[in-house]
Amino acid sequence: MNMKKLEYSILINAPREKVWQTMFDDSTYRQWTKPFHEASYFEGSWDQGAEIHFLADTGDGNTSGMHARIKENRYPEYISIEHLGTISNGVVDTTSDEVKAWAPAYENYTLKEVNGQTRVSIDMMGDDDTAAMLAGMWPKALDILKELCEQ
Repeated sequence: MNMKKLEYSILINAPREKVWQTMFDDSTYRQWTKPFHEASYFEGSWDQGAEIHFLADTGDGNTSGMHARIKENRYPEYISIEHLGTISNGVVDTTSDEVKAWAPAYENYTLKEVNGQTRVSIDMMGDDDTAAMLAGMWPKALDILKELCEQ
């Protein structure tokens, strides 16, 4: 699998602490992550070392998503999510060949103050299919995040 670094960023006219809270609070998380899946939510904790599940209702009564751990949390400047597996119909998979081909995978968020604004940068690894899929989603998600933070 040919993996490459994927990077996305946006400049938001709000303090870093407000951006952080908006990104990781349950109610606003559900809003800005809609471009990835209309019914996105998380279960678990953003605390360093904690397990967290990124989920979406599939519409047929099941849930699917990602099983992860918070590798690092340095409020309000950096968080690293270590994706360890997938979840399908509520069942965690960390051992299939499909998962072993990419896990662990990291999704990192960096928030930097820039002249009274906050630059949110996301970096992760992905193959060509992942890059193509996320290219349309991340900019929309970041635009929603910016709108929420600047209210």
